[in-house]
Amino acid sequence: MADLLQQLDQRNTSSKNPFSSEAKLASVDSMIKMDSPTVDLQLLSKKAALDLQLGREQQSVDIYAQIEKQRDYMTVNNFLPDKAIAYMRLGERTNCMLNHNGSSCIFPIKDGGVHKIQTGSKKAIEIYEKILEKDPNDLQSRWLLNIAFMTLGGYPQQVPPQYLIPGLNADDGPNRVKPFTDVAAAVGINLNSRAGGAIVEDFDGDGYLDVITSGMDLKDHMHFYHNNGDGTFSDRTAHSGLENMVGGLNMEQTDYNNDGKPDIFVMRGGWLRNGFGNEPSSLLRNNGDGTFTDVTISAGLKFMHPTQTAVWGDFNNDGWLDVFVGMESLGPNNPKNNHPCELYINNHDGTFIEMAAKAHCNINDFVKGVTAADYNNDGWPDIFVSTMSGRKYLLKNKCKGGKDVDFEDATVMAGFANKKVSTFTTWFYDYNNDGWPDILVSGYNFDRPLGYYAAAEALGKPVPDAGNVFLYRNNHNGTFTDVTREAGLNKVVYSMGGNFGDIDNDGYPDMYFGTGNPDFGSLVPNKLFRNIGGKTFADVTTSSRTGNLQKGHGVSFADFRNNGLQDIFIEMGGAYIGDAYTSALYLNPGQNNNNWIGLKLVGIKANKSAIGSRIKLTFTENGVQRSVYKDVNSGGSFGSSPLRQEMGIGQAKMIDDIEIRWAGSGTVQHFHNVSPDQFLQVTENSDKLTVIHLKQLKFKTDMPPMPMPGMTAMK
Repeated sequence: MADLLQQLDQRNTSSKNPFSSEAKLASVDSMIKMDSPTVDLQLLSKKAALDLQLGREQQSVDIYAQIEKQRDYMTVNNFLPDKAIAYMRLGERTNCMLNHNGSSCIFPIKDGGVHKIQTGSKKAIEIYEKILEKDPNDLQSRWLLNIAFMTLGGYPQQVPPQYLIPGLNADDGPNRVKPFTDVAAAVGINLNSRAGGAIVEDFDGDGYLDVITSGMDLKDHMHFYHNNGDGTFSDRTAHSGLENMVGGLNMEQTDYNNDGKPDIFVMRGGWLRNGFGNEPSSLLRNNGDGTFTDVTISAGLKFMHPTQTAVWGDFNNDGWLDVFVGMESLGPNNPKNNHPCELYINNHDGTFIEMAAKAHCNINDFVKGVTAADYNNDGWPDIFVSTMSGRKYLLKNKCKGGKDVDFEDATVMAGFANKKVSTFTTWFYDYNNDGWPDILVSGYNFDRPLGYYAAAEALGKPVPDAGNVFLYRNNHNGTFTDVTREAGLNKVVYSMGGNFGDIDNDGYPDMYFGTGNPDFGSLVPNKLFRNIGGKTFADVTTSSRTGNLQKGHGVSFADFRNNGLQDIFIEMGGAYIGDAYTSALYLNPGQNNNNWIGLKLVGIKANKSAIGSRIKLTFTENGVQRSVYKDVNSGGSFGSSPLRQEMGIGQAKMIDDIEIRWAGSGTVQHFHNVSPDQFLQVTENSDKLTVIHLKQLKFKTDMPPMPMPGMTAMK
């Protein structure tokens, strides 16, 4: 596999590959040399843009200065927005990157996030004011002007009144949360990378949660950060064998061979078309000794299609995990980009058989997210598919079992046929705790840099559906209702990665989204939403201090410290080398004194990791009995949380009943009068709960000086 990936990297180093900036720059340089001594402003502008993609901000700025000296003032003015972005990036490089701290690029920018080296932002302000003087309705430039003033500590007081976007630093109100702290560097997670995936899981069985990340390009290798059980992490990448595993915009954990050790499925080729995305995914077997072995070919999972999304589940209820892979296809009329989805059924012997066409789930669309749950509570896992075409697909499992697995398209009947908006991140979860899985899917429709939409919203003139988080409530009858507006989620987000957890242990799932797109002008914050009693969501990005303006991808919620508080890990960075950024581990300070329970499920007849099993906790809080629900899975479609389930129970002092509905087997178990604030192992068909003894960890919160080297994570 390593040799194949190396060959594909050489193939993809091409000026025709939109993300191969090095090859494109070499081509432009060659054309400039041929045109010498004349000056082609368009070619120079292309060179400046490519230098920016490669992280050469000063060179980019210098080229724009060269362009500005030309006499064609009308043409020169056309390059002003690009020149301003180059200066913005120069400011980010010299401050947020080369002098990184926990407040760097956190929106709204204040305190340690204010730039010490101010040249980049000051120059950008000069240019944006010139642009806005000619076109006051340029909302993209207006947004970035306000951000630039923030980086200098001059928002709002120094922003020219006619260009001010008020309220960008407004308080989150009564639902505010205590601020999180980025401790990644302080605990030993020093990762500077492009876009990629993240898994938080106990990979070596010691009870402490490790972190594994990937990067989208075939020059980006995976990273394994081992939890030392003392508040620090060690980089075990070389020892694990993952140093030679390159590429992978996304990945997730599974247990394909039912041995109880979490394996890894890596997905490659996302966003790449015209053959450049024809890359293999990889199935990595956990050897149980801190190392992994690529078993893709022997398992029968070698395919050459672009994908960044898949979902593992026991689709035929035989106790073994299968996998549905969402491919990025432009349809059968485009042979070079025709990649229908695939379904691999587990043969119980370490191999799989592909059955998508026979099972009527070979969706042919540009798929960006897939998720699975039993939405109609018939005991069989169903599939939801999110696409860039705007279509959504709900595939209902027809409950045939064995190798005769089959699905039917329930999209129209369920009410998903009318919303023709491009979407990305998706998941099933029970946001209102009524026992029926709901569906979240994030909008990703745009025709310009994302600052435009953020500015329009902040000025009270939002573009309808722009980057909204669409929430569909399960009606218990096979249909869903769009409750986005009433839930308060009709906000500009533009999620790429995302996941859900419970930051305040009230039993209602909260959500964190990594945002952006490849455009350097799409400087919008990652977003944290707090679930308010299963009815609405409050944007608590400002108070939580988690609104990183850099590109966000794989997201994981996890109780890293074994203290009942869920922290948030996010793999940061954009599509280009020059848009790499340091990943963050946001430490939850504790929002209250609510109680919680941690449950590790072990299947016997069900798959051993219990993926797809449903947990129901019933408890009495302040004299009122209520229940909370959670399926065993890794959460969202881009970023993986641990399979150990962490659930809040509010102020309840006792859990009246723990109900487990085991996936596949249909077994239902109950455990009564369970004390909270502990970790328990639940084994299928055993009436005994086993206490898992884990020491609480203390993480350093003082961020050491962290100059961010140029793409060391890529080497």
